[in-house]
Amino acid sequence: MLKNEEVVGLLGNAPALHDWNTDDPLFLSPEGDWWSLPLSIPPESFPIEYKYAVYHKKDRKLVRFEDGPNRHLPGDARPNKVSILHDGFVHLSNTGWKGAGVSVPVFSLRSKRSMGVGEFPDLKGLIDWAVKCGLRLVQILPVQDTTASHTWMDSYPYAAISAFALHPIYLNLEQCAGKKYAQLVKPLHKKQKELNALPELDYEQVMRIKLLAIKELYEIQKEEFEKDPNFQEYFDQHRKWLVPYAAFCYLRDKHGTPDFTRWKNHSRYDEEAILRFAAPGTRHYASIALHYFTQYHLHLQLREAVDYAHEQGVILKGDIPIGIYRYSCDAWVEPGLYHMEMQAGAPPDNFAIKGQNWGFPTYNWEEMRHDGYGWWKRRFAHMSNYFDGFRIDHILGFFRIWSIPMDVVEGILGHFVPAIPVYRVEFDQRNIWFDHDRYTRPFINEAVLWEIFGHDSDFVKEHFLLSVGNGFYVLQESYDNQRKVEGWFNGQPQSSFSEKIRNGLYDLVSNVILLEAEGSRGQEFHFRISMEQTTSFRYLEWHTQQQLKDLYVNYFFYRQDELWQREAMGKLPALKRATNMLVFGEDLGMVPRSVPEVMRQLGIFSLEVQRMPKNTAQEFSHPAEAPYLSVVTPSTHDMSTIRGWWEEDRGKTQQFFNQELQQWGEAPVFCEPWINKAIVLQHLHSPAQWAIFQLQDIMGMSGDIRRENPHDERINVPANPHYYWRYRMHLNLEELLKEKEFNAEVRQEVESSGR
Repeated sequence: MLKNEEVVGLLGNAPALHDWNTDDPLFLSPEGDWWSLPLSIPPESFPIEYKYAVYHKKDRKLVRFEDGPNRHLPGDARPNKVSILHDGFVHLSNTGWKGAGVSVPVFSLRSKRSMGVGEFPDLKGLIDWAVKCGLRLVQILPVQDTTASHTWMDSYPYAAISAFALHPIYLNLEQCAGKKYAQLVKPLHKKQKELNALPELDYEQVMRIKLLAIKELYEIQKEEFEKDPNFQEYFDQHRKWLVPYAAFCYLRDKHGTPDFTRWKNHSRYDEEAILRFAAPGTRHYASIALHYFTQYHLHLQLREAVDYAHEQGVILKGDIPIGIYRYSCDAWVEPGLYHMEMQAGAPPDNFAIKGQNWGFPTYNWEEMRHDGYGWWKRRFAHMSNYFDGFRIDHILGFFRIWSIPMDVVEGILGHFVPAIPVYRVEFDQRNIWFDHDRYTRPFINEAVLWEIFGHDSDFVKEHFLLSVGNGFYVLQESYDNQRKVEGWFNGQPQSSFSEKIRNGLYDLVSNVILLEAEGSRGQEFHFRISMEQTTSFRYLEWHTQQQLKDLYVNYFFYRQDELWQREAMGKLPALKRATNMLVFGEDLGMVPRSVPEVMRQLGIFSLEVQRMPKNTAQEFSHPAEAPYLSVVTPSTHDMSTIRGWWEEDRGKTQQFFNQELQQWGEAPVFCEPWINKAIVLQHLHSPAQWAIFQLQDIMGMSGDIRRENPHDERINVPANPHYYWRYRMHLNLEELLKEKEFNAEVRQEVESSGR
């Protein structure tokens, strides 16, 4: 934003700030990523008003003051006191530059060179295609190692066993072997063709083949590998996380579980003991060093793709999950940084009506604060080795996290932490009838049972409930929480009947109005989210319902605002200053009122999704209304694509067709190419700095190129905690690059939009 000979200047209403004399400014000097200036200001000068400005240094001419009101510094200075004032950003409007990008998981890429899954070298093919289409950004999902169970359950990319290690599945075996050892991977060519012919990723088969091949490549190369000075340099730079990670992987496989609490030895991490355990010369050293070998080659292949992207003028955007896997190396090494007794998740939304339970432990922010959020800063620094920007998954977690007790399965029984509770005395102050058991225990009567179970009510009463008279029931102690219910049904034959009964019992357990705060002795409570949808609430008399609704609205939408803003401002500024990468926030869902202003102040991009408007009074947001510091997109990996969404709800589709696309008449049943293109164009012409599209949504503009069944394009279904992440693009990248007419059309639309 600064042209040649332009610098940042400072003026203010004190002699030390040159009394607003624009002919005699103070010049700041660049130091690292920031502009700074040492000043001596006497106490009598305070309070001070000041502003930054842009100056032409050679001509000593004011170009412009920054936007907005004067900055204010209160009168709290003392003699001989050194204060560091960090203002973050000069407020200069810059709404001219805009770019477009493509989003796709690495595992979803398909090329002739890969082995049944997208690999890091495939990013170069995607970058070539992006350049042909005028796209300047490639966004991917997390690429950290998620290997916990060695099953398809590890396909979930947000459950990393290390915040630093890369996933072995993305290693290209031929490139790892090189010409010298190419014969070792040649026998895999037949299997490679079979896996590449599959419409989706076969996670278990691909991992089994790759891990065996990587081990064989290591065994034949290990002596020369360990002497490689480049590896030694890499090892020295990354040993802090690499040694514990390698030891963790070895112990995981030795004990057959990542649950370190069940290991016979080293269940508690001891740095000195692990350094001795992983030292060269031990009988198992080769099994540990195998992971050094794997991580080093993954690093080389990803760095090569990054360097190639930069040569082509394309930036890479990564993804940082909000949580860590419960049985991860991070939790093993520093368990005090996490609340292992809780689970993180998200409250209900249109995509997961019972909320989400990710199973991750929540962060112990107090403990993290003691060393200035060192773990987060190391994480950001590591990401900067590969990425120019990153998406913070669920940035709302920095304001407050949806915390779920361990005896709960579904996210709906969580509550926000931190949160100001509802106090027992408030019910008396508001003249609200209060009955502890009626509000905090599951409400179960004959009508409720019939509504949930229908003709199976008698079966449920016989096996899971106890009668307390007058047509009311309580759950037997063996089934009085969701985790107990889950455990019992896990030991039974699976059927549609058992699934119905299990889910119905979950609903009974969650049929409450208040959640009692632990240790409060009945004096503090949190409202159960979606209270009005419970039968417990519906069976209250009307006046009590209205009183509870008022208190519910106060609890969720008013009383927490200042607390949550303080929480975010206590963490995010320090973390933002720790990196020079662009920071993108995923601010979807139940968004506190303070979030937009905090993100604006910190220069963090918001995410604007057309079918998830921030304004609850709207059915859809319009890309034309998006702020400049934002990303607009018609869909994310957690949603159906444009074409898939078009077929989900006929009423919404019709409304969108008439109101958002401004088309007359009845909407087409299927999303025809021109409709898909019209939606993409709306986003391209948005004032937002970035318009980023899933690869499927770009290909959806062409009837010749797009996949036949739009429902095969979906990457994830958030409502299913055990979803198999296996989507792969149906065309090879080599084929997509040859679609000259289509690629030229995409480029023309991107360029004509000013991106």
